[in-house]
Amino acid sequence: MESKDWFLLTTLAAIWGSAFMFIKISAVDFGPILLVTLRLLIAGLVFMPMLLRKKYRKMFKSHLPGILIIAVFSNALPFTLFAYASLGATSNMLGILNGTTAFMTTIIAYFWLQESISSKQLIGLAAGFIGVFILVNPANASSTITASICALVGSLCYAFNGNYLQKHHSKSNKKVLIGWSMFCGGLFMIPLAAFNMPSSMPSINSFMALMWLAVISTGIGYLGYIRLISRIGAVKTSTLTYLLPVFSIIWGAIFLQEQITIIIFSGFIFVMMGMYFANTAPKK
Repeated sequence: MESKDWFLLTTLAAIWGSAFMFIKISAVDFGPILLVTLRLLIAGLVFMPMLLRKKYRKMFKSHLPGILIIAVFSNALPFTLFAYASLGATSNMLGILNGTTAFMTTIIAYFWLQESISSKQLIGLAAGFIGVFILVNPANASSTITASICALVGSLCYAFNGNYLQKHHSKSNKKVLIGWSMFCGGLFMIPLAAFNMPSSMPSINSFMALMWLAVISTGIGYLGYIRLISRIGAVKTSTLTYLLPVFSIIWGAIFLQEQITIIIFSGFIFVMMGMYFANTAPKK
């Protein structure tokens, strides 16, 4: 990869790693439902100037089934689950548990796509589940059981979506799929948000956190992600998954003064091992 590709990859990992911190900041004031609704609608608007171009408008109808599925399983549902998880977990825990997406993807691909699993991937799965067991236990004061389950189910949604894209949309236009799925995901959430309004006006910090989440982490972040895939390919871009938990820990420690306990560090090591080995492609 060229130096500018490394820069974009690292910058994107830092931006996405910060998302867990800003979810933690804003979810309390907005509430998970309204936060996700506004995040998706605003992020969709970032894509809108591009999506309304003639060549992309023509693709909307043919991409609509995929847009609706992705809107639910890659946006509305996992975003909401992670927002609820933030009410009972530290941001570094959210980032680490999000890393379980890598080996969940491997498991789903084995059963759904009939992809083989190598011995290294089995080691990765074992290490990953050990990491989850370490993190999701009553001795870990950094997260409640409910918050951990929400984060794990959210990661499972991401894993399903990755396999769904591979199976049904390998040749589809990613800009159309991702952009419209964000906006549609926000539209789906509006009826729920109407019944889950905050009792008081959110703080300025919460509004700023929302705007970062929507515009930078979600809107511009996914535009950078699409560009990175077009430049270096999906496989090399997937190394982002290794950096997200690292940055989530760094940002949480710096800005939220979250402690990195022995339990968190131990679980982090096993989850990172699981991510590494689970992403090892089996020999043909």
